[in-house]
Amino acid sequence: MNQALIEQLNQWHEEDEHQRIVDSLLAIPEEERDYDAVSRLARAYNNLGLYEEALNQFEKIAEAGQRDPLWHYRVGFALYHLKRYEDAAQALSTSDTLETGEQNTELLLRWSLQKAEKQQRQERRIAAKRKAALESRGSAAEVPFSNFSLVDFWDDSEYARKSYQSEPPTDELIASIEEELGYKLPSSYIALMKHRNGGIPKNTCFPTEDATSWAEDHIAITGILGIGRDKSYSLCGDLGSKFMIEDWGFRIMDAFGLRISPLRNWFSSCEKPKKADQASCKQ
Repeated sequence: MNQALIEQLNQWHEEDEHQRIVDSLLAIPEEERDYDAVSRLARAYNNLGLYEEALNQFEKIAEAGQRDPLWHYRVGFALYHLKRYEDAAQALSTSDTLETGEQNTELLLRWSLQKAEKQQRQERRIAAKRKAALESRGSAAEVPFSNFSLVDFWDDSEYARKSYQSEPPTDELIASIEEELGYKLPSSYIALMKHRNGGIPKNTCFPTEDATSWAEDHIAITGILGIGRDKSYSLCGDLGSKFMIEDWGFRIMDAFGLRISPLRNWFSSCEKPKKADQASCKQ
């Protein structure tokens, strides 16, 4: 490429005019595009979010790019955004080995390793669930909590009894609550509430894989809402499920059963995951 085109491509990159970079470089016959031209084309695809197209271009210069830390970084960047975290970590690790001390590489490598580990845990859980499902076929359905002792599960404090606990729900009450809320209650939740209809568990910390606004590795359960209307902290009480849906804007599936500290982490603590900024795609 001539110097005038290189300067123009650099300017477009600084101005986030990545489509113009693509159009300009695609106008060059493929057999005339050198290593730098293909690398810039792939980077532009990365910055447009077209990661598969970027990888296709990187593949064309893979042999020449083996000793180039920037080639490995940009490949890792594309793989990360395609959620191929193990492959991304491998590419970024090579980039880091070839050129140590690059903050963008180290940061994206750390994120890739964390997400790869989480992805592996999820895959193991899915495999375990599939295995359990296969093993349970043909056997009688398992009764909720049949293999779990509830003897020491509940806190018997006066506050817990006064604020949460109601009489065990009848089938008629369960049906009327479901009709009022507009959705079916999970069978395991109903089974738990028939053992004790609302309360505070003794163990209130539930581990999480990602940091929440409450802690780095867990959420705190404030209480478990009972099935009923008589207590404020019951599903249809004045601070129950409908309150959280109407006043706090939670989805129905997120606003039943548990009160979690702080309130904005109700039931499913949804922290937005960090992601690599496209602007960090190095030059």
